[in-house]
Amino acid sequence: MNIAIVGTGYVGLVTGTCFAEMGVNVTCVDIDERKIQKLKEGIMPIYEPGLDDLVTRNVKAGRLHFTTDLTTCLDEVEIVFSAVGTPPDEDGSADLRYVLEVARTVGQNIKKHVVLVTKSTVPVGTAKKVRAAIQEELDKRGVNIEFDVASNPEFLKEGAAIKDFMTPDRVVVGVESERARKLMEKLYKPFTLNGYPILIMDVPSAEMTKYAANAMLATRISFMNDIANLCERVGANVDNVRKGMGADSRIGNRFLYAGCGYGGSCFPKDVKALVHTGLENGYHMQVIEAVEAVNEKQKHIVFDKLQTAFNGDLQGKTIALWGLAFKPETDDMREAPALVVIQELLKAGATVKVYDPVAMDECKRRIGDVVTYCKDMYETVIDADALALLTEWKLFRLPSWAIIHRAMKSHVIVDGRNIYDGEELKELGFSYSRIGQK
Repeated sequence: MNIAIVGTGYVGLVTGTCFAEMGVNVTCVDIDERKIQKLKEGIMPIYEPGLDDLVTRNVKAGRLHFTTDLTTCLDEVEIVFSAVGTPPDEDGSADLRYVLEVARTVGQNIKKHVVLVTKSTVPVGTAKKVRAAIQEELDKRGVNIEFDVASNPEFLKEGAAIKDFMTPDRVVVGVESERARKLMEKLYKPFTLNGYPILIMDVPSAEMTKYAANAMLATRISFMNDIANLCERVGANVDNVRKGMGADSRIGNRFLYAGCGYGGSCFPKDVKALVHTGLENGYHMQVIEAVEAVNEKQKHIVFDKLQTAFNGDLQGKTIALWGLAFKPETDDMREAPALVVIQELLKAGATVKVYDPVAMDECKRRIGDVVTYCKDMYETVIDADALALLTEWKLFRLPSWAIIHRAMKSHVIVDGRNIYDGEELKELGFSYSRIGQK
């Protein structure tokens, strides 16, 4: 089976590579010539564990190809996946210019039936716009060529994307015709053979499923952060509360960890887009708006705790930060709490030293040299007045606290991810604070 994937960002590259691994002949398309050239050389544009080996293996096997021109493969493919970016506009709506550009390219060049599948996260109703864009180009050409538009939202966690794709909880596919349904079932047959469910539905429902799923996960995070902040004020321990809640089979224990807020490429953007979709349709998404408001406030909590530790005066203090990426196993810093913390510390007159195992270059690209980039986690704490954990990378879980205590000037620890034993640190002479416990 021959398919094309337009867009070699996080979703597109993982999707194309994993389909190739399952035996599909895949052409990945991107207008960025430099990125395509690097991919041909085996250089990955993103950090995702295991992806570089998978790309190399499938390129060598002749199942994975890269090009800058979609038209070179349109005659050969049965399905085209659109995995281009949908960045948020200022009003929170998803920017669909790239999605519609792909649709117009398809309409301008197809000579036979093709299914254009939207893989990017797009608002409900996008498929209608995509269909209209293709049909408009066919009308301009004066030709009558059958085509289908489908929705196949991604549910990939950064840092575990390959596993998520190869062993999915479910595959959601929205179609408009029996022909499109059969093609999508054929493409995903290897997954059904392994017992992973494919949920076939109408296109608007598939589009909404992605937003609803991400909004629910974001809601659980913000809910737990709200509970954690109240726990601090009433003398409760949020870890105990989480365990008590999670033991209820109706609730479960996933996404109930308090922390310094969520970030990344999905939750912030999708929550904003869902709020905007509600407003466009005359409906006020009160719960989802609250989820976003709580999260934005939560990103300030580490700074607030640092400020409290130094009686409101951070001028001239040196603050060490462990972790920059919004979560472990990725270099993604989109909407990362670290960006908020750094900005506030600098504004307060502090000197900031940072370390992250993979996101240092991304941080430098985003904010330049306004912070000191350290070679390892221990260099950050030399002469530091405080240390704050922002990303729970595994290498941060069991540090040598004796070394850290000797290296620091003052001994303030702010645990933004609640991974340390506060009693142990206090016994070692640290002033320790976390989220959701006094």
